[in-house]
Amino acid sequence: MRRTVRIVLKATVVVVLLLLLTLAIAWIRSVPAPLPAGSESAARRAPGAHAVGKVDLEWVDPSRPTAANGDFAGAPERRFAVTLWFPQADAAAHPLLVYSHGFMSNRHGGKYLAEHLASRGYVVVAADFPLSNGDAPGGASFADVVNQPADVRFLIDQALALEGDARPFPGELDAARVGALGLSLGGLTTTLVAAHPEMRDPRIKAAVSIAGPGDIFGRDYFAAAPPFLMIAGTADEIVDYDENAAPIPARLREGGLLTIAGATHVGFTHVATGFLRVFSSADAFICSLSKDNFEARVHPFVGRFGGPELGLLEPQEFTPACTKELAATVTPRRQQDLTAVAVHAFFASRFDADEGARADHRRFLRETLPAEFDEVSFTPAAGQP
Repeated sequence: MRRTVRIVLKATVVVVLLLLLTLAIAWIRSVPAPLPAGSESAARRAPGAHAVGKVDLEWVDPSRPTAANGDFAGAPERRFAVTLWFPQADAAAHPLLVYSHGFMSNRHGGKYLAEHLASRGYVVVAADFPLSNGDAPGGASFADVVNQPADVRFLIDQALALEGDARPFPGELDAARVGALGLSLGGLTTTLVAAHPEMRDPRIKAAVSIAGPGDIFGRDYFAAAPPFLMIAGTADEIVDYDENAAPIPARLREGGLLTIAGATHVGFTHVATGFLRVFSSADAFICSLSKDNFEARVHPFVGRFGGPELGLLEPQEFTPACTKELAATVTPRRQQDLTAVAVHAFFASRFDADEGARADHRRFLRETLPAEFDEVSFTPAAGQP
């Protein structure tokens, strides 16, 4: 009996060691190559001139309630755990960017973007939305996205009102240079607050949706939108590229679509460069764990934000999340490096004080970045050359 136990224990140890060895090899092999040395993209991906500071805050909007959700009874106010990233020693006037996180994520999902942008002179604010973050009371809910554009407006109000000792960074915020960006459900939030005829905040002068749903937004919807950039991956298993991203340039007046061939949905999130990088597709792994959260077989957003009178469409085709076949993917790190330089170039092409520099950022986004990487392409808005 004892001999049998020893044999079983030894076999178990061997199996565990082999598993650890396999994971170690996968981890090492999954380390992506840096952007090519000497390329303009590599220079732009390097940290900017400013050391980055960070502060966590709590902001409360007493004017709007949080709805009941599952076993959560609701609340008379909306509470936000907030993080600000900022350049520590730059006394100039800073552009303000608001980052909106995806479903079941949180304000740190775009950390790699916030740190990169802050190092280059931007102040970035991100908050956990009350009912769509991963720790939401009653469970994360798609339904509350209709309230998130007003949440973004509140975050802009609060950030612009910071002064004196309450402002953790030197310099001031430039209210004429406000931008919004978001990932997935946060990309949808950004598209709503930037362009929706009844929800838009006119202070937003440029907007980026990263892997956000876009199929419900028609050409008329974007009639009064600020310059708008969609960033999306062709291997996205959660928000279908062909339905949500590919049609966007034809509907825009200004901006365009940056496509990363082989980019996944989850690969755009900060956590994807951790243990998820050992999987051939971060989307497939997340889908295997969270299938119940993506089981909708009807479009989850049609009719939620208005109808044709507001430029909103009822798509003829809808591909449910987590139903596509696996495609070849790029590494999450490469995906995020490309996204970081593209996002910065887009906002800098609008907000840089120097006209020549703005033109240089536009050139990089439209021409140089696609020329340096075969997996990248840029399609300009139909309303501009």
